[in-house]
Amino acid sequence: MWPSTNREDVKSLISLIGGFRKFYADCFPLIVNKEVTEYQWNGYLENPEEWTEAEYYGDTVELESISPLDFVSIVDIRYKDKTICSKVLWGIPNANGSNSWFHNCPFRIDLLNYAARDDDSESEVILTVSDGLPPITSMEKERKDGKLWKELRDGLRLSWIVVNRKVKQAANLASWSPLGGQRHWPTDKDFVIRFGSVLPAKDILPCQVVECILIMKFRVVNTEGEGVETTLKLTELSMQLEDMEGAHVNGRNSLLILKEALSCRRSKNYSEVLESCHLYSKVQSELKEEKMRNESRIDRLCILSGIAAFVTFWYYIL
Repeated sequence: MWPSTNREDVKSLISLIGGFRKFYADCFPLIVNKEVTEYQWNGYLENPEEWTEAEYYGDTVELESISPLDFVSIVDIRYKDKTICSKVLWGIPNANGSNSWFHNCPFRIDLLNYAARDDDSESEVILTVSDGLPPITSMEKERKDGKLWKELRDGLRLSWIVVNRKVKQAANLASWSPLGGQRHWPTDKDFVIRFGSVLPAKDILPCQVVECILIMKFRVVNTEGEGVETTLKLTELSMQLEDMEGAHVNGRNSLLILKEALSCRRSKNYSEVLESCHLYSKVQSELKEEKMRNESRIDRLCILSGIAAFVTFWYYIL
């Protein structure tokens, strides 16, 4: 299930945190967070300027006890029950030093850029017809019937396990199956698949809950023709955290959230996992609608105030 755990350094890590039985018990069930509704109107629509620094940036004292070097990412991708990619990333890139720019910049891990140097196999990740992809004769035909897109979306599985060596905890932050995706973005030959989970951010961010977004992107490099078969190349495999408004969480808060995520509630019931993710999306949409209504009301009030001032002005003039 996790070929990346066959590496000797990963075996040693798993032994360090309690052994394979504990690792399996922690990482096979997926994260479930049904507390989203409790946080949806928890002062989140208030003016951000009124938030204190502690509310926005989190507990600085606790942050000092967290080292980016404590975190290890163990990642495996499967397509139709065949492993096509295994990566291990030790630490969090560009997070050295307590005053690093990392703490205030948007958090993002691009696994293909950073894990290759530690991986036994640095070859490109390629999918072809021999792996089960349907042959396509042209991208124009694919845009119409979407056969390749459907096979890719239905066949891909992602496991992204994060381990904290210091506290000896681990959790799988992926949703295993895709939560969504986008065809032909940003070009006609690109396919974006989205996985993820909903993580608690209580006492870390005002929204109290965030989404861990895992993006996998494939590009069509060949299509069926004379002696050429359909070929897809993995061009992106990344992680980032976003708050309820879709803003990227900075490095400082991301470290705190990742630490808390490793003690999240989990479930082997996949429908419960999906329900948790869909609930987040529903609340997020409602929040955006409420914000738009509030902004619309403010705009109307400004217009009415302007009209009233204009009328008052001319009343006294005349």
